[in-house]
Amino acid sequence: MRAEQGTDWPVVTYEAAQWTPSDFGSRRDRGFGSYQSAVTPAISAEQPDVPIALAALLDEASTEIVRFDAEMGGEIAPFSAALLRTESASSSEIEQVTASAKAIALAELGDRSRRNATEIVGNTRAMQAAVRLSDRLDTETILEMHLALLGDDNPRIPGGRWRDGAVWIGGRTPHSAEFVPPQHHRVLPAITDLIDFIARDDIPVLLQAAVAHAQFETIHPFPDGNGRTGRALIHALLRGKGLTQNITVPISAGLLTAPDDYFNALTAYRAGDLRPICRSFADATFDAVANGRRLVLELRSIREGWAEAHPVRRGSAADKILQALARQPVIDASFAQRELGISATASRRALADLEAAGIVTEFSGMRRNRCWRSDAVLEALDAFADRAGRRALH
Repeated sequence: MRAEQGTDWPVVTYEAAQWTPSDFGSRRDRGFGSYQSAVTPAISAEQPDVPIALAALLDEASTEIVRFDAEMGGEIAPFSAALLRTESASSSEIEQVTASAKAIALAELGDRSRRNATEIVGNTRAMQAAVRLSDRLDTETILEMHLALLGDDNPRIPGGRWRDGAVWIGGRTPHSAEFVPPQHHRVLPAITDLIDFIARDDIPVLLQAAVAHAQFETIHPFPDGNGRTGRALIHALLRGKGLTQNITVPISAGLLTAPDDYFNALTAYRAGDLRPICRSFADATFDAVANGRRLVLELRSIREGWAEAHPVRRGSAADKILQALARQPVIDASFAQRELGISATASRRALADLEAAGIVTEFSGMRRNRCWRSDAVLEALDAFADRAGRRALH
């Protein structure tokens, strides 16, 4: 079955499913009777087609991604991790999971006292897995991304496993839901078909990413973490197809500027219209590149200010710490020893020297297990997050 108008993309159909009360919630929430769940169409052999003007906009957005990726030049190491972190935080914020840059940095050092920050760090791991595994986009890659996101220590929702029951979006039960994804026995065949679609090389990459993401969200293959895994999948596809080579373009930050448009676009996709999700991806790309470029310029300016105010010897402990602060703006001696190969004594001495220069601030107030932060970097990261909620960045 196809849409009567729009771009003639196969539409989602529906089938009756039986309610099994023991599978869902409390007695008060259970309800009775059958409900309608989605049946996703196969897309592996379909040719996505959009109006000429929209295709041109997607091409222009793709060019912006390539240009931004190339702009990093020899400065990839200091900024790629910061961009990946901002993308992870923005993707989480779409799911209403928010935390400050400081809280996220502390969570990356092992602080588990702030749940939202810990979840965002999990999303960073999923993004890293997406990039690392981009040369083999298959079902196992998707499972590994989900495992990196959620871990395997939650007995209720373990990571890295397809769901074995029903899920729904909105409402207290599937009867009142806004959308009920396919029954669980349909998940793996639908994902296998999606992988075949992703494997094709006859579709413009950003168009392919938009369609693949919308199809993934429609399948909703996991009990939790579908949105974040699906947005990580975007970056696996962009890297695997060669549109990006060095960095993670913060597309989720672009989607965050108009989240209602994004969610409405997913609904339109299910009705057979590709145009809204493609336009969301194009607009998000322009916003993301503008915001990401501004962040990189701010981080570059901060680093130049450090070099002018407090020159350090190349390769010294202080130099290694300064190089790391853009990706890890909260640091302790253990991090310096583990990640940078600096002894505890040398790292404490270097951090004390950088504190005296006003580059970092010790904020733990403890004699042992002390932590230092770069306020300048944290402010730049928080400013990026604030801008991600606004349009007209470029």
